[in-house]
Amino acid sequence: MSSRVLVAEDDPHQAQVIRLYLEGEGHTVEVVHDGQEALACARARRPDLLVLDVMLPGMDGLDVCRTLRTESDVPVLVLTARDSEYDLLRSLDLGADDHMTKPYSPRELVARARTLLRRTRFGSQTGFLSRVGDLVVDRQRHTVHLAGRPVECTHAEFALLEVLSGQPDRAFTREQLLELTRGTDAYVTTRTIDVHILNLRRKIERDPARPARLVTVYGVGYKLTDAG
Repeated sequence: MSSRVLVAEDDPHQAQVIRLYLEGEGHTVEVVHDGQEALACARARRPDLLVLDVMLPGMDGLDVCRTLRTESDVPVLVLTARDSEYDLLRSLDLGADDHMTKPYSPRELVARARTLLRRTRFGSQTGFLSRVGDLVVDRQRHTVHLAGRPVECTHAEFALLEVLSGQPDRAFTREQLLELTRGTDAYVTTRTIDVHILNLRRKIERDPARPARLVTVYGVGYKLTDAG
């Protein structure tokens, strides 16, 4: 499915490479070259995805991300030449959804973009929150609450709940869940999905041995439903 992607990159060569690869995936791409233009364009065009370089003239990419995140939940993929753990955590703390360090593979960038766009399509249609009974998944704050109590989840567990809660009562195959949650990690398998489901049941079911919320659909996969 074609999406509208805004690319904010001040290096004309890098911007052109990103544009060509994303257009090759079928997306409509707009390129800007400074931070203030990126913010203005994101506000005016409402893209489905923002690919955002950190080192932008006029306004730093992280400042763009910080400002935009108070106004929109558009997925943001940050590109940076800085590779320290501090820089990674800072970009995520400011609201970035993913982070890539230069130099990067354009194919990997396209794969990351594909994953972010798919997660958005399967997310809540009413904002940041997905509610299934008394289970609440907050995509902006990256939190899960059950009957008002916080549920600690790993990144992979949260990704699964994000997908499942976006379409309650829909049965997803293991292959679909794998594709929607693993990003570019080729070492994750459908068996890993089963393990994450078991761990989630320990956290959100009254009786994990007899799940009523995160249920198995025999011959298909799993679905998330209101346990009542």
